[in-house]
Amino acid sequence: MKVTQESPSSPIMASGTGTTTNCEFANIVSPFSQGFPEPEGSSIPKKHRLSPRSSSSLTSPSSSRHHHMANHGDRASPPSPILPPELIENILSRLPVKLLLQLRCVCKSWNSLISDPRFAKLHLRVSITDRKFTHHNIVFCVPGPSRTVTSCPVSSTRERKRTNAVKLKYPLKRQNPYDFIVGSCNGLLCFAIRPSHVLVWNPSIRKCKKSPCLDYQKRDGSYIIYGFGCDQSIDKYKVVAIFCYNSDGRGDYKTEVSVYTLGDDSWRMIQEFPLGIPYDEMGKFVSGTLNWVADSHSRSSLVVISLDLEKESYVELPQPDHGDGMLTLTLGVLGDCLAILYNYGTRSDVWIMKDFGVKESWTKLFNIPSPENPVLLCPKDRCISESSEILLQDRWLLNWYNPRSSSFVSPEIQCNRGWIEAQIYVESLISPCL
Repeated sequence: MKVTQESPSSPIMASGTGTTTNCEFANIVSPFSQGFPEPEGSSIPKKHRLSPRSSSSLTSPSSSRHHHMANHGDRASPPSPILPPELIENILSRLPVKLLLQLRCVCKSWNSLISDPRFAKLHLRVSITDRKFTHHNIVFCVPGPSRTVTSCPVSSTRERKRTNAVKLKYPLKRQNPYDFIVGSCNGLLCFAIRPSHVLVWNPSIRKCKKSPCLDYQKRDGSYIIYGFGCDQSIDKYKVVAIFCYNSDGRGDYKTEVSVYTLGDDSWRMIQEFPLGIPYDEMGKFVSGTLNWVADSHSRSSLVVISLDLEKESYVELPQPDHGDGMLTLTLGVLGDCLAILYNYGTRSDVWIMKDFGVKESWTKLFNIPSPENPVLLCPKDRCISESSEILLQDRWLLNWYNPRSSSFVSPEIQCNRGWIEAQIYVESLISPCL
């Protein structure tokens, strides 16, 4: 098992013993300390919380000067108010990852707090529920001998402004031209590395982990389909590999399914795929499950198969009453809902399952007047409705689609030529090195 950790882009003092002036800290905190709601109960252990004494020294930039002047009878303005530790945690949980990595060197308490896995979960919870997708990014991949991975904020594409795609440092020196993105979950990106490994990478903190070798017998016409998600019952991330092979040389395909849990040293086999053969390159992660479209030869139809990551068991999901004439269907995720895009040649209908697993909860949002079969990336905000704008990938183009005006707007992204894969990920402090 190989674990890689790179240094953050900004200089960080790992010991957490660096210092900063009180005035510098006040300049950081004050813009974020206005208008915050009363913080909920903190999930940070008491040993990592700032004591009132330490918080006062940090949040009162001129407290020592006021004290000195008071001793000499000089007139001085009252000291700055003291922020309670819970409010400081609330403020820090809203900051971008890059700034948090820099703030670890403020003091030992801050280094301990920001490095704590519980704070990482608090920060993630705040980030993923942000209605404006402030901490969400689009990652673009250009496969080939010299693999290029770039990224830009989702928010910048929503504002219809010209934006630059920043090049990310792909962690593998030896790159395979056939590597591709398996999925994204809680800030972790999963790449399939041919022929038999996966790489889980958090580009925000520059940490990655390579899986053990997937042991399988290569056969003519065989291929592997993947999925990546989180088993919330044990708070572990899992990669699912579905090995599809021609069992008799006449097109009768069978499957072998293996699961790799981050932190383990090997893959393990589970029940084979229950119905048909999945043809999506990646499973869609929703509500603790991975979901694929499968071609069921026995029914001559396309079905949706869902794998529960906790129970590691399958169910067939009911589809909406979408009518006749459908040519293909594509799965997606909009907000926290599983979505299906049915293509009819001249249009594509978008449906979402508001209550996962319940057929009656399928809701048709709108149709997209396009002969292509676009990939759903994300909505404009987390409140999905019939008037919500959504971001689509149509081959090599990104488009925001407005259902009210039936119009498309393509964001202008610089330094991003030739990409063929796009995926949404949220900045987080979650480490793949479990």
